[in-house]
Amino acid sequence: MKAIEFDGKMFLFTAPSGAGKTTIVRHLLETFDFLDFSVSATTRKRRKKEKHGRDYYFFTPEEFKELRRRRKFVEWEEVYEDQFYGTLKSEISRLWEDKKHIVFDIDVRGARDIKKKYGDQCLAIFVKPPSFEIHVQRLKDRKTETEASLKKRIKRIKREMRYEHKFDTVLLNDDLATAFKEAEQLILDFLKK
Repeated sequence: MKAIEFDGKMFLFTAPSGAGKTTIVRHLLETFDFLDFSVSATTRKRRKKEKHGRDYYFFTPEEFKELRRRRKFVEWEEVYEDQFYGTLKSEISRLWEDKKHIVFDIDVRGARDIKKKYGDQCLAIFVKPPSFEIHVQRLKDRKTETEASLKKRIKRIKREMRYEHKFDTVLLNDDLATAFKEAEQLILDFLKK
């Protein structure tokens, strides 16, 4: 009997910071055992409780630039000055070797780059908050931002919201329980294709 070949898929959840994509991704990972999370590489400072290889692969800017020079990334971006984020090619290989479909919690440019490279293997989902004002309030409610960093994020939110229609679908995150159910259905429908 011939073995069934694994046809790995990718689910790209993208949105400006604070729209709820991380919460939705966590829910999906708890719901479906056939999914696993793509751990991003970054040069940002490690926060308390974060672990290298679980939350992010933490690198110095010099290490990141060397990996980039050696073409080890599927995609990368300098989000803020000397603050890089990217997806290692080895991360995708690792997850597909484990026969897992990959879920990304990724910025809009990274999602567009991966979608361009992997095409029909990806479902790119833009998570949209109910309004700009609610989005900004969610960021403020986190209490993780300084006034200066909040201003940077708000400027970035305005720019990233223009990408909404450049993805396969938009998931409105107005009511979290509804967003969870709709995200689950998006996953299941895409895997049936």
